[in-house]
Amino acid sequence: MSDVVRVSGLRKAFGARTVLDGLDLTIARGEFVALLGASGSGKTTLLRVLGALDDADAGEVLVPRARTIVFQEHRLVPSKRVLANVTVALPRGEADRGRRALAEVGLENHADAWPATLSGGEAQRVALARALVRQPELLLLDEPFAALDALTRLRMQDLVGRLCQAHRPAVLLVTHDVEEAVRLADRVCVLREGRLVTDEPVRIARPRDPGDPSFAALRRRLLADLGVNTPRPDPVPTGAN
Repeated sequence: MSDVVRVSGLRKAFGARTVLDGLDLTIARGEFVALLGASGSGKTTLLRVLGALDDADAGEVLVPRARTIVFQEHRLVPSKRVLANVTVALPRGEADRGRRALAEVGLENHADAWPATLSGGEAQRVALARALVRQPELLLLDEPFAALDALTRLRMQDLVGRLCQAHRPAVLLVTHDVEEAVRLADRVCVLREGRLVTDEPVRIARPRDPGDPSFAALRRRLLADLGVNTPRPDPVPTGAN
C-alpha cells in the first residue's frame, strides 16, 4: 500500500506551549488509524494541520488534496435540506450522487428533511455522507461519536467501519475512547508530550469482541500508555466450576 499521509518532524506551538514536537506519522491508502491522547495532548491540532485548517510551524506534511473532516458537531446548514447539505461541495446537478451517499448511510428517505428534524445519530450520518460523497483519499474524524448515546455510538462505529472498508480512504480517527479505537482501527497511536509514544497494529480478527482476551490485553496496554493502570482479571482457580 502506498502512503497517503506522510508527516515528518511536525512542530506546532501556541505561544510558549509546544503541542506537537517533532511528530512523525504515515497512513497508507485504505488504512484506518486511531489516535488516542489525554485532553490537550494535541490530537485535534494534528487533525487540523492534516486538514489544512492550521499551519505547521516546522516539519514536512504531505497529504492528498482530496480530504474531508467529520467533526463531533455535525455542522449541517440549517437552511438547507438534507440532500442539499450532502451535495453542498459538489458541482450543480449531482443530486443522484448525493442520494446514493444517503442510501449508503441508510437515510435515502430523508433527502427532503430539514436538519432540525433529525436525531443526533441521523445528523452525524448525514455529515458522514457529505464527507464520503466527495470521494476523499483522506478522511479525518474528530471524535464524531462523542455526543451520541451508547447504543447509537456503537451503530455509528459499525457504519463507519463498513463504509471505510468499502471506500478505502486513509482514515485518522481522533478519540478518547480506547475501546472504540481497538474496535475500529488497523493501527492505534498514543500521543503524549507532542510525540507518538505508541504506534501499534491491531491484529485481532474482525468483528472484534471486547470480551476477547486479545482485545482486553491491548486495551490494558493502551490505557497504561495513557497513564491509566487497570487491574488484571483474577485467574480462574484450577478445578473451578
